[in-house]
Amino acid sequence: MREVTDCPVGIEDYDLDKVFTKETIRRLSYFKINQGDIICVKGDKLDHMYFLLSGKIKIHTISPEGKGLILRFKTPMAIIGDVEYIQGTEVFHTVEAVTEGFLVGVSFQKLRTYERQNTKFLEFLLEVISNKFYTESHASTLNMLYPADVRLASYLLSISDDGKGSMFHEEMRTSNLQEFADVMGTSYRHLNRILSSFHQKGIIERKRGSIKIKDLDLLREKANGNIYE
Repeated sequence: MREVTDCPVGIEDYDLDKVFTKETIRRLSYFKINQGDIICVKGDKLDHMYFLLSGKIKIHTISPEGKGLILRFKTPMAIIGDVEYIQGTEVFHTVEAVTEGFLVGVSFQKLRTYERQNTKFLEFLLEVISNKFYTESHASTLNMLYPADVRLASYLLSISDDGKGSMFHEEMRTSNLQEFADVMGTSYRHLNRILSSFHQKGIIERKRGSIKIKDLDLLREKANGNIYE
């Protein structure tokens, strides 16, 4: 993640110009993210709030049993750091870029200085946080209720190019499958069995150490509507 001076997407596209005061808008910073960039890690201390203007991010965490759990994939206009700003806590979940994109950020210090009395911003933040707690609690439950093949199908859809299934991803290379299994909350051996089953059914192709989606309709059917989005 790196700061940039030129961003192809503006805050006006998401009506943030109607939420922030002019003083805050003048102090916004823009950032370019690339696939695989870690925006924040569970336990970090954030000092900025970020708003996703383009691209896709993945939010995941570790369960009390030590298993990886994907909570949600999010597209614009996702917000990072809202709960941490309000409660002054460490980062709840790890956030990672799935695709290239852009963020706009503002420091907590500036928000406290210029937005503390701004009712539009406070109402906006309340709505965002209420929705976030509901959706992420729901997603965490789904992680435990749905079988691993449904979770895998949903994951493949989520990391494909806007659900078109046309892109290779470094994440889907054989060398990364152990890490992938950890995040999915399953074992490496079980993940391989599911991948072999998907390959035999013509859903995916395993070639030269990579995985590519072959039949997007079958994958969507297996994903049960995509539980992660």
